[in-house]
Amino acid sequence: MSVGEEVRTEQARQQQSLGTAAARNLATTTKSVPQMQEISSRWLLRMLPWVDVQGGTYRVNRRLTYAVGDGRMTFVKTGDRVEIIPAELGELPLLRSYEDEEVLTELASRCRQREIEAGQVIASFGSPADEVYLLAHGRVERIGTGPYGQDESLGVLADGAYFGEQALLDEDAIWEYTARTLTACTVLVLPREAVQQVAERSETLRDHIRRRTTVPGQRTNKYGEKEIDLAAGHSGEPDIPHTFVDYEARPREYELSVAQTVLRIHSRVADLYNQPMNQTEQQIRLTVEALKERQEHELVNNRDFGLLHNCEYDQRIQPHDGVPGPDDLDELLSRRRGTKLLLAHPRAIAAFGRELNKRGLVPETIDMAGNRIPTWRGVPIYPCNKIPVTEARTTSIIALRTGEEDQGVIGLRAAGIPDEIEPSLSVRFMGINEQAIIKYLVTAYYSAAVLVPDALGVLENVEIGRWR
Repeated sequence: MSVGEEVRTEQARQQQSLGTAAARNLATTTKSVPQMQEISSRWLLRMLPWVDVQGGTYRVNRRLTYAVGDGRMTFVKTGDRVEIIPAELGELPLLRSYEDEEVLTELASRCRQREIEAGQVIASFGSPADEVYLLAHGRVERIGTGPYGQDESLGVLADGAYFGEQALLDEDAIWEYTARTLTACTVLVLPREAVQQVAERSETLRDHIRRRTTVPGQRTNKYGEKEIDLAAGHSGEPDIPHTFVDYEARPREYELSVAQTVLRIHSRVADLYNQPMNQTEQQIRLTVEALKERQEHELVNNRDFGLLHNCEYDQRIQPHDGVPGPDDLDELLSRRRGTKLLLAHPRAIAAFGRELNKRGLVPETIDMAGNRIPTWRGVPIYPCNKIPVTEARTTSIIALRTGEEDQGVIGLRAAGIPDEIEPSLSVRFMGINEQAIIKYLVTAYYSAAVLVPDALGVLENVEIGRWR
């Protein structure tokens, strides 16, 4: 290449127009509002009917019921040793309302731990029942005899359940079903003989057992409510029964819970860096989104009013094969009338979809606010990532009947509070401190109430990690 050609090539390489890097200094950028990964669909908040509560408390009045306890026992595990909390023995029908802690502690010490492999028969139909089994861990299936002699499943029991309680009430009791382990199980066994030995030394326990076994029980319906005496199908002039509807003397009251935070914004930021977006509005918007996420989490998981902890034991069922199959959802829906919605973790919905694929089934879908929501038997299955997934990759599916008119599950709020930006959610100015920082108190009041027990059901211990 000649010298002249080299000069021309060098000139061509020189910049001939304004570069983009420098030009950006004079350009106006187009910006998005601040984004946030934590925001979810929050279907529970959207689909739950909300009731305004005056005085911050909602009282649920019900007919008098004689059901006591939640039917589930709690155990303490130390290494490979499992013990029952003595007060939990009060869940057994014979020991309900018995409160002598010393005697209950001695009874708890009489429980023998037993490890049982999967597929083993714990108790056989027709054999004498002289022991109560407290299931600390594992799954046990109860098998009965059908009308034509075939085996039929009577349900699956899991952690915290007990069976064989009739052994303490009747010395001549027999097993009315066969109990067989589906997984390896850890059980505590309380023999009837041990209870009798403790009762011989405890006068209070002897008196309690005598009252429980000799005094006739109050007539109740299948829901445990005091029965209303009625007459039907009669003729002539018979005596018509007299009756009244009794109420619970101490109905449950739900107090509104609160979620709060203090949002701080420097006045210089609020004054100077406010275009094209209002910094205060964006800070409040993102804070409110986080507050709503926490609100939904509490509605699912709070130990006082959360859905998972307020479901009655007889409304909790176990999947027959571990994974959530169509038969399990059918059983869940059959426990209540008018189920309005199902809530499940997205991974549980995926596991249910795999089971449908195995059977060649395609669920129907509905359109909700532009989203295609799968359904089962016409009941929509909404995703809810607030339902926990355990380390063992199990979760729960929640079934709800909603609304006051249907005696369902309702959300509670306090509309009309000061500085309200949404019902039951307020942003209150708290002033400016000496460091020129503006403070806002962001508050949300909420709770949930289950009007009758069968309004809420849970399919527990759903396996989501099985692919075959």
